[in-house]
Amino acid sequence: MIALILGGLIAVAAVVIVALPFLRETGEPELLDSSESQGRFELMEIRDRAVGALKELEFDHRTGKVDDVDYRALIGPLRREVAAALQSLDGRPAAGSGKEPQPDQEDVQSDD
Repeated sequence: MIALILGGLIAVAAVVIVALPFLRETGEPELLDSSESQGRFELMEIRDRAVGALKELEFDHRTGKVDDVDYRALIGPLRREVAAALQSLDGRPAAGSGKEPQPDQEDVQSDD
């Protein structure tokens, strides 16, 4: 009988110890609390969709589902979309914003 009570107390203590980090208030804002976080999250979604489309296009080109002409026509806009999303996440101006391009932007755009 004592073993059951002791086992129950140990189980309750283990649950409390595991749950403490989730129950504490850290004072830090949640991921989507501010509009800045929401905007960053949306940029990450745009980046992920564009990268996924880019990978799918490259796979379709390698397997022969997309010919060279179509591949060249589609790859440029997708690369620019990925680059713009990455630059926005880094806080740099996008290439088409009228500001002077960064040196690495020229490298990304020259691959078209």
